Amino acid sequence: MSYEQGRKIPVGISACLLGEEVRYDGGHKHARYCSQVLSHFFEFRSLCPELEAGLGVPRPAIHLREHQDGLRLITTSGNADHTASMEHWIRDALPSLTDLRGFILKAKSPSCGMERIRIHNEEGQVIRRDGRGLFAQALMEAYPVLPVEEEGRLNDSHLRENFIERVFVYDDWCRMIEAGLTRSALLDFHTRHKFQLLAHCQKTYRELGPMLSDLKAEPLADIAERYINAFMKAMQKQITRGDHANAMQHLMGYLRGSMSDADREMLHEQIDLYQQGQVPLVVPMTLLRMAQRREPVAYLERQDYLTPYPDELGLRNHV
Repeated sequence: MSYEQGRKIPVGISACLLGEEVRYDGGHKHARYCSQVLSHFFEFRSLCPELEAGLGVPRPAIHLREHQDGLRLITTSGNADHTASMEHWIRDALPSLTDLRGFILKAKSPSCGMERIRIHNEEGQVIRRDGRGLFAQALMEAYPVLPVEEEGRLNDSHLRENFIERVFVYDDWCRMIEAGLTRSALLDFHTRHKFQLLAHCQKTYRELGPMLSDLKAEPLADIAERYINAFMKAMQKQITRGDHANAMQHLMGYLRGSMSDADREMLHEQIDLYQQGQVPLVVPMTLLRMAQRREPVAYLERQDYLTPYPDELGLRNHV
């Protein structure tokens, strides 16, 4: 695994989720999974757009209203407009977030909500529920490959595993770029994450190999940008049990010579049981890792798919 044990990954988070009393009513929305579990691996940088835009605590509740010139951030009682102050703060804040590897947002917030935010008309009546908070929208536009998730969705074991996997992959990419982009570094990154990509999206897996086949055809930075955009988009796709089974069977092909007939039969059985939903992913994956540990195959030693994040997170126990 490319992650260095003990090193914390910089991840942004809505301040109220860490228990900071910054909400409009002076309260918080403490997300204990973030503060008590993820904080062992993530170095959280907390932000509260509404507080930092000067709205204060406590403050009148606000919501989004649709005007002819776009969305406006308006108090729910009265018509005080905080759009300009919010947009000014966002413009100043976004450049300082370039080192982040992910962001966890507060759901249902007119500033931080990632999806399903209520949009009101000029009179304050709800007209649709497909909006996005002003800060969330700006963040996702400025950093389109940044893994972003809402705290409530992290209660879903599959969404949680997907987000955390993406954070660790993106961290690997960012550290590669910081060390200096080279052709060999890009090819090594692709090799490390080949089986993860195969599990997430076979179509993208088949496309990205040829993209890297001629790294002198155009500027390397241009190829790298196209590559990571396609790669991170593919990583957002939820992996089915069939996808994982396919990837594990590919891995077995490399271990064929180092496994006994009995071990291969047992692994096939556990992959089948996993595919049927009778055991979690950790069961066949542990057997694969044990086989690799007994007689290491150099190519598989480089594959982050076997250990995409620290085992202590226990994510594969629940998917």
